[in-house]
Amino acid sequence: MAGDCDFGLIGLAVMGENLALNVESRGYKVAVFNRTTSKVDELMAGRAKGKNFVGCHSLEELVGALKAPRKVFLMVQAGPAVDTLIDQVAPLLSPGDVIIDGGNTYYADTERRTKYVEEKGLLFIGTGVSGGEEGALKGPSMMPGGSEKGWPLVKPIFQAISAKVGPKNDIPCCEWVGPRGAGHYVKMVHNGIEYGDMQLICEAYFILKEALGLSNDELYDVFAEWNRGDLDSYLIEITRDIFSVKDDDGKHLVDKVLDRAGAKGTGKWMSQLALDLGVPSTLVTEAVYARSLSAIKEERVRASAVLKGPHGAHLHGKKYEGDRKTFIEQVRQALYASKIVSYAQGFVQLQAAAKEHDWPLNYGDCAMLWRGGCIIRAVFLDRIKEAFDANPKLENLLLAPYFSQAIDESQDAWRHVVAAAVTLGIPTPAFSTALAYYDGYRRAVLPANLLQAQRDYFGAHTYQRTDREGVFHTDWLANRKKPV
Repeated sequence: MAGDCDFGLIGLAVMGENLALNVESRGYKVAVFNRTTSKVDELMAGRAKGKNFVGCHSLEELVGALKAPRKVFLMVQAGPAVDTLIDQVAPLLSPGDVIIDGGNTYYADTERRTKYVEEKGLLFIGTGVSGGEEGALKGPSMMPGGSEKGWPLVKPIFQAISAKVGPKNDIPCCEWVGPRGAGHYVKMVHNGIEYGDMQLICEAYFILKEALGLSNDELYDVFAEWNRGDLDSYLIEITRDIFSVKDDDGKHLVDKVLDRAGAKGTGKWMSQLALDLGVPSTLVTEAVYARSLSAIKEERVRASAVLKGPHGAHLHGKKYEGDRKTFIEQVRQALYASKIVSYAQGFVQLQAAAKEHDWPLNYGDCAMLWRGGCIIRAVFLDRIKEAFDANPKLENLLLAPYFSQAIDESQDAWRHVVAAAVTLGIPTPAFSTALAYYDGYRRAVLPANLLQAQRDYFGAHTYQRTDREGVFHTDWLANRKKPV
């Protein structure tokens, strides 16, 4: 006999517990289960006390508590644990029931699981969830994909619990993305762009700190001002806040945080898949490498005692000698231009993946999924939505009038900032690669003609010509000018 719960959730770590509370707060009755059942008891006696929850001590009990068609949301660690749980819960379900994976799952696993679960007569949805603990509780960004027949069954709940944007705060940051692994792929690109955004902000901070010697109080004022303009975003906002936090001794906490960055792998996934697709997602790749370089802290400390930078320019040494106020504005423009390139690369990769996997993605809708609730939420995303609404077949965001004009207005400042950083020996891998991508993309001719000649010379890889059709090979050795 079926129960009367609207939604079942398995996995009561912080994200799972907060999502369950979010669902219940929207008027739904929720059944919960955790492998360590004491977590269920703690929730029922604590945050769920007096609320519309059913605590379950077994999968059988959870499935029995749900009304048909059952909706079972898995919020467990991505990887083999998801496969194990699917195999355990699937035999307990009936045709037409839905299994949902809300973890940070690799898209190919979702492709495989969708087919596997559908073969059992069930429906499967792999949904990206972004926003951290607070987003899970108050409204995350959600990116569902998988069995399209499952979408109408979960849509009311998903859109009820997701973040809302728009003039009336009534547009949910949750919409159907596409079949199989499309949802988790879009979430991965979100995370890759997040890597890029964070690295760009860190480089802007480092330039202002090292080149101008700005204090944390001054940095707070700069980022507060930036957050009132084109850069208005969650990441700029929290960066501003970080510069205001002091430790117990009254000193700024940020200066005591070890400069060794962690990573969970989604940025690396995006970079690896970009290489597989042959698309130049250079900014996320540099952001991943920057974290890798930060990780060898002890080695860098040793190197700092041996390796010298530009003459007269070293850490805490030579500063920028131009007008400070002007340079701060130039750094803002460089950050904005680099950010445009980062998002442009992300959407180019989405377009290539959609073609590769036959996903009918709506790129404007993807941008709006990130407008609220998630880590990269920003006013800027409205412009991306407008660009794809105006031209759904837009090849690259850089070609949209708003973005091409923004880059044109910012590029002198952008070039000046990168040149100044290089002169002062301040590393700016993301700013620099963004500018290199822009300069490469805007050029009708690149030096790959020489590269192709080299490949044909040593490996007979052939080449095409600009003056005639066909594929050619030259015996370069026989035709070369003989050395004297």
